[in-house]
Amino acid sequence: FFPLRVYVCESCWLVQLDEYVAPEHIFTEYAYFSSYSDSWVEHARRYVDAITARLGLDDRAQVMEVASNDGYLLQHFVARRIPVLGIEPAANIARVAIEKGIPTTIRFLGGESARSIVQEFGQGDLVVGNNVLAHVPDLNDFVGGLQILLQPAGTITMEFPHLVRLMEGNQFDTIYHEHVSYLSLIAVQSILRAHRLRVYDVDEIPTHGGSLRIYVCHEDAGPD
Repeated sequence: FFPLRVYVCESCWLVQLDEYVAPEHIFTEYAYFSSYSDSWVEHARRYVDAITARLGLDDRAQVMEVASNDGYLLQHFVARRIPVLGIEPAANIARVAIEKGIPTTIRFLGGESARSIVQEFGQGDLVVGNNVLAHVPDLNDFVGGLQILLQPAGTITMEFPHLVRLMEGNQFDTIYHEHVSYLSLIAVQSILRAHRLRVYDVDEIPTHGGSLRIYVCHEDAGPD
C-alpha cells in the first residue's frame, strides 16, 4: 500500500503525488495495449493525418514516439512510408510492435538514453508523447531527453489530461499512483523552459475527460 496524497508546488504550480510506485514495477511488463481501443486508434489516425499535413512530413522525415506502446499510432506513419522509431520500456508490448514491422527500441527515456538513441538512430523531426508525461517521476530527466531527441527545426507534440478539467469535473478517479503528475499548461511551460523548449501552439481535445495537445519547439526555432 502507498499513501495517496496530492501536493501543489506554490512556485511552478506543478501538482504531484509525494510517493509513487517506481516505473520499473509498472511498465517493464505492462498489461495495457493501446490497440485494444478502436476509438483510441482512430484518434491516433486523425492526429497522423493532421500533423503530416501541418509539418509536411514525407519519407525524408523521422518520427519518434515515446511510450509508443504496441504501435497503435506509428502504424499510421508506416502506412504513409514515413520512417519511425518507437521508444517503449515494456518489453512485452514492444515485441508486439516489432512484429507489426514498427522499429522499436526498448528503454525508458531520459538524458542518457536519449543520447544513445540519437547516436544510433539520429534525431526526430517529430517527437510524439501521448499520455506519458503524467507517468514520469523525474520530469527534468525526461524532458531533457526530449530536447536531445529533437532536431533543431523539429516539433514535439504531447497530449496529457488537463488539470483544469480534472478540477472542474471532480475527476478524482483519475488520481492514482500510475499518474505521478497532474498537469496544467503553466506547469508544463515552466518545465519546458528549463530545457530551452517552448510551446508554440495548443489544442484542447476531448480525450480522457479533457486534455491538451501542445506543440513544442526549441526556444530559438519554430513559428512565433
